[in-house]
Amino acid sequence: MSDEVEGQVRTEELDPEREARRQLALAQTRQYPDSVLRMVARPVEEFDDDLRRLVARMKDLMQEANGVGLAATQVGVLRRVFVFSPEEDRVHALVNPSLEPRSSENETDDEGCLSIQGVTVPVERVTAVRLEGRDENGAEVAYDLEGMAARIAQHEYDHLDGKLMLDRTTPDARREAMAALRPRLVLR
Repeated sequence: MSDEVEGQVRTEELDPEREARRQLALAQTRQYPDSVLRMVARPVEEFDDDLRRLVARMKDLMQEANGVGLAATQVGVLRRVFVFSPEEDRVHALVNPSLEPRSSENETDDEGCLSIQGVTVPVERVTAVRLEGRDENGAEVAYDLEGMAARIAQHEYDHLDGKLMLDRTTPDARREAMAALRPRLVLR
């Protein structure tokens, strides 16, 4: 696998079988403009087998889709859970996360989203954050993140509040993205 990340998607050439698995995973991910992507997720109250199954499914879908993060809202579940992979070989789950900026420095970079296929937009984010919450078993976890890892965490955290990268980009980039997302009229 490649370490290159473009937007929120790992970039690499995929063989036909791997590409088919990626497409299947994307088909199970809610796509813009699905209204669930705009809904606010509720806190998780029980750390049970259902939660662990949800997290396992999300980890699998994220990896199959070649993504670096996935929020429960993106699979139609309104619970405060997301998974992310700041390093290629490790996937973390965050349940009921809190996110605090740890830097006053901002950086603009292109972001993509598994729920908004084929579009990347520039988004300004803080460069370092503290992420706290619990894992799928209820154990407390905390991460001090910088750079791309901090960006991924902020992107996924936004999903839990019904916010999309389209809400955080420039007006011009949003207009271009919306034009690209509009269904195209086909005349025969």
